[in-house]
Amino acid sequence: MEPYYYQKMNKQKQAVYHVILQGITALSDEFQIPALDGPELYDVFFQLRLDHPEIFWATSFKYKFFKGSPNYIFIPEYIFEKNKIREHQKALKARVDKLARPAKNFSDIEKEKYVHDFICENVRYDKLKKAYSHEIIGPLGQGVGVCEGIAKSVKILCDALNVWCIIAICGNNPEKGIKYRHTWNIIRLDGKYYHLDATFDNSLGRSVSGEPEIRYDYFNLDDKSVFRDHEPLIAPAPACTDNSRFYYKDKKLSFTKTEDVYKRSLQAAKKGKTLTFHWRGGYLTREVLGELLDLMQQAGAQKNKTAVVSLNWAQAVLRLHYVDTAEGGTGMTAVDEKSANNPEAAERQVHFTMEEANEGEQIDIE
Repeated sequence: MEPYYYQKMNKQKQAVYHVILQGITALSDEFQIPALDGPELYDVFFQLRLDHPEIFWATSFKYKFFKGSPNYIFIPEYIFEKNKIREHQKALKARVDKLARPAKNFSDIEKEKYVHDFICENVRYDKLKKAYSHEIIGPLGQGVGVCEGIAKSVKILCDALNVWCIIAICGNNPEKGIKYRHTWNIIRLDGKYYHLDATFDNSLGRSVSGEPEIRYDYFNLDDKSVFRDHEPLIAPAPACTDNSRFYYKDKKLSFTKTEDVYKRSLQAAKKGKTLTFHWRGGYLTREVLGELLDLMQQAGAQKNKTAVVSLNWAQAVLRLHYVDTAEGGTGMTAVDEKSANNPEAAERQVHFTMEEANEGEQIDIE
């Protein structure tokens, strides 16, 4: 696929990018590159690796220079010895080919969902944050990864399926307690761009609110939605202005009327199914949330069931299932301090908890 970040560089940086790509691909110990200021050289190397997630073996570099020379000597640092790199290259190529094969004839959005679902079903967040978890070798080879490795795996699978995809990255924010950069993807469908954060969906699908499921809260978001709980990007990216391919909207699970919430909740209570939906009927204020919880409780009461509800407030996505009232007891379960101290929620006999998508680790909410 086209190297997005390469195309955003000036000719000097592109020349450096090209030489580094050749040298690292050849597993060279060192090679000459055109001279470039240190911070700019770091940016070129960093963005090259976003364009080429298949390069898992070179994670950092050093360089030497001689006064007056127009060139630097670039020294890549490899995380494996060369024979091991070649073994991993062969294994990963076979792995990617095998994973891509069943989806070759899918539509682009079906391919995107196929890749997303593979990540959510088969990759767990690596809390130890091993070096290889930042590369495709973690999620695709070991079944573990952090957001960077997951985003790179999404891209390489989309590349194999000929779906336009780039890696997006935002900065940290110490004031909000966000210590690390976060990485996800941007997908192009029919000429329009959408955010896809498989890491956040993975974390929600493994939450404590109920049985595991694949979540789509971060599947094809526009800029307005994604930046409700993502920091600003630190690398160039196309604007994502369309929201028509957002998963819940596309699947007619984005409700604007309270009567639709009640009707679908009643179906969930009768059939014993989980209902995950998006609220699009204006801002999800506490008053609106209270009304929706009342409706879900009323639907359950018809079948003598108690509503168990979790909420991703940033994206206005609610997950609902019902349990027998005798099993659920009356009032709240003390899963979440905020909801446990809410007497109005307790009176509704709704088990309610707040969810917060993150990089796979539980976040303490004060």
